[in-house]
Amino acid sequence: MIARVTSQTMMRSALTNLQSNMSQMAKLQEQASSQKLIGRPSDDPTGTATALSIRADQRANEQYGRNISDGDAWLTTVDSALSNATVLMHKIRDLTVKGANDGALSPAAKEAIAVELESLQSELLSEANTTYLGRSVFAGNSDVGKAFTATFAHTGAAGASVERRVGSGTTVRVDADGAAVFGVGSDSVFALVSTIVSDLRGGANIGSHLAAVDGHQQAILGQHATVGARHAEIQRAMEVNVEKSVSLEAQRSEVEDVDLAKIILDLQVQQVSYQTALAVTARVLQPTLMDFLR
Repeated sequence: MIARVTSQTMMRSALTNLQSNMSQMAKLQEQASSQKLIGRPSDDPTGTATALSIRADQRANEQYGRNISDGDAWLTTVDSALSNATVLMHKIRDLTVKGANDGALSPAAKEAIAVELESLQSELLSEANTTYLGRSVFAGNSDVGKAFTATFAHTGAAGASVERRVGSGTTVRVDADGAAVFGVGSDSVFALVSTIVSDLRGGANIGSHLAAVDGHQQAILGQHATVGARHAEIQRAMEVNVEKSVSLEAQRSEVEDVDLAKIILDLQVQQVSYQTALAVTARVLQPTLMDFLR
């Protein structure tokens, strides 16, 4: 049986096909102008969910990057302070060795050494009170502003530390324990220098203090090595963060961004297809007698 096809049926079918072509062409034009594959969630629900997940990972990675930068600045400040403290300890030891030579030193020379030791003590205390953005780098999470008071008491709470999260489940300590580095109160390196100065001015031989000076010097060097290891960890985390940032951006681009060359080619093909459809429709749907009778 032959199905009956009227001019109205053909016209309706032609218009449907032309409208479909125009819709596809409009979608390609929108993608080419916005350079985005997804204009609205309904365009690609699965792709939208993937894009949102990737963007959440990007935001988390960006926060880790800020934490890493802040932690790097903290540890750089601590490293600089410990380097300066090491230099000062070398000078203090040299002066202690020099001051222990009683027979070759006059009272005036001993006084000069004592004055210089006091100056070095003041500089060492200043290094111990080094701050970063108003926070002491040797006082843990204390907000006092100074790690050590004038009586050499440590203001940091025992066991308290400053940490930065540099990755999923990974944290790095970015401060240093001032009590472990410099000692506290009468057992501190500052009190030791005061004792050396007092003995030097009182006429006592200060050679017996060399072992204590060496002990504090080793403590500073040991903490410096620990800080160096943490700094290396921060640097590695920074490299991983940058690599992950590049990887996530590539993933996001693959889901959201268009291949402009491909889109332009598809658009040109769609335009040719539309023009061809128009030409064919114009030839097939010729005017009939009914068009003139109306």
